[in-house]
Amino acid sequence: MCANQADTFTVRASTELTARYRAAGWWRDTGLINDLRKWRDATPDAVAIDAFGSEGRQTTVTYGEYAHLVERFAGALYELGVRSGQIVAMQLPNWWQSCAMYLAAARLRAIIAPVMTTIRRRELERLLARVDADVFVTIDQWDGFDHAEMARSVAPHLPGLRELVVLGRTQPGTEIEFGEFFENTPWEERHPVALDDAEEDPDAVSIVLFTSGTSGQPKGVLGTQNTWYAGSSGLAEAESITAEDAVFTPHSAMYSLGTVFSLHIPLQTGARTVLLDTWSGEAGLAVLEQARVAVMMAAPSYHDQLVAAASERPTRLPSLRVMAATGTKIPSRVVKSVIETFGIGLRSEWGMTEVGCATITRADDPIDWTLQSDGRPFPGYEIDLRSDAPVTPEQPGRFFVRGPAVCLATVRGEDNQLTVIREHDDGWYDTGDLAAWDGHGGIRLMGRVADRVGGAFMIPIADVEDLLMHHPAVEDVAVVGYFDEHGAELACAVITVRGETAPTLEELRKHLSAQGMTDWYLPTRLERLDRLPRNSTGKVRKELLRAWLNGSADVQDLS
Repeated sequence: MCANQADTFTVRASTELTARYRAAGWWRDTGLINDLRKWRDATPDAVAIDAFGSEGRQTTVTYGEYAHLVERFAGALYELGVRSGQIVAMQLPNWWQSCAMYLAAARLRAIIAPVMTTIRRRELERLLARVDADVFVTIDQWDGFDHAEMARSVAPHLPGLRELVVLGRTQPGTEIEFGEFFENTPWEERHPVALDDAEEDPDAVSIVLFTSGTSGQPKGVLGTQNTWYAGSSGLAEAESITAEDAVFTPHSAMYSLGTVFSLHIPLQTGARTVLLDTWSGEAGLAVLEQARVAVMMAAPSYHDQLVAAASERPTRLPSLRVMAATGTKIPSRVVKSVIETFGIGLRSEWGMTEVGCATITRADDPIDWTLQSDGRPFPGYEIDLRSDAPVTPEQPGRFFVRGPAVCLATVRGEDNQLTVIREHDDGWYDTGDLAAWDGHGGIRLMGRVADRVGGAFMIPIADVEDLLMHHPAVEDVAVVGYFDEHGAELACAVITVRGETAPTLEELRKHLSAQGMTDWYLPTRLERLDRLPRNSTGKVRKELLRAWLNGSADVQDLS
């Protein structure tokens, strides 16, 4: 166990702040278990989860069934020794089991630590060690990768890990088979885990989500059910989401946006969450039609692929009233094509794991307002643009956010260095982005303060650079962001070469993969220079490299 774990995961907001946010209605006395009880009793036969898989598979779970499954899963976790404050980590696809696992942990007041299925051995071992996971639940194989074998390889290096649970085929005597132990054994009859007996603590840390910050080290974001409620309830209210609606994001349920759409908004409103385990434009379009989705939110590239799919066949989406893009700046081409194809405006939503969904363009804005704005803040949020000069599009300000949805704290480094947000700068959170005012109470994103690379997910560039420097043909390296045709920010490795033969992009990618680096961290472009541009202190001038890669500077400007 990390020496400071007990202090880290028991951090709470001050009594004064808690009272203020509760008085304002942003925080509650109850949490997700009470929400589930409400819909179990009011609409037990209504569909809570509509899960779509490959080859046309569809699984529905009603609110009555959902409640029963959560009790059973909570009993299984209790049988495995999970108690209040302990860590349950999981790495699962967008299946209904992931939703039930979130709530089973909540029923026991345990802390859930979701891990994306794209995370590989090197990062997985680090993340599980940092949270000192007691139980790890994973899938056997997914998307051509053996997750169970990866889990087996890291388990011996995790002394705090008591149980490994695998959904699917297991290795006898090594791990617990999820289906038999969680789904088929009536643990709720043996353990006191009934939903009606739950004593909730929505102010306690309930989830640890890892995201890469500007330093390049994975950053743990500590949230409570109340911080998440404050963010998701504002979005639900702004979009008038009710129990009649279906809500959908193709993003992973192990990721912050997936958590909002698969868990928080549906349980707060009684809506139906729609899950899709394998994305393509064609599959997404079919789900929008078949599930009668009302509200969809995703990164711009997903909308781009939907437009392409819709161009191949006639499409009618009468239930769809909101399409929102998030995670990065939205290309104007995508905004215009969504309007032309689906007849509705593409909303721009800005948010991040640390602060939730903070701004969005609204229904009463012009249909193409996203071309000029990334939205006004939701109720409860305060935003600030800071600069020593007047803030303009040419001189944007540093973007700060404050409010009840901002996480309690973040942890960095192998020793989980704790930063309690409300103990710094009066609770203002520095987002690391630059923005200008849009003239109507909202903001327009203009770029990043530091050399962050990525869209919905940040790439830990320091880590990637460090491993690339171990390649025998690499003399020097800088990993810098560039934008592809969809407007997504990807990683380019700019290198200088040791010796006569330059490595290829494929060779560098294989070098990183061989050391367990996660696939979406890998550079997708390679450029070679005689030397990297540096300032007087020896730091690489990445702003020059970024301008060159994105076509706004020539190579001679790098000298």
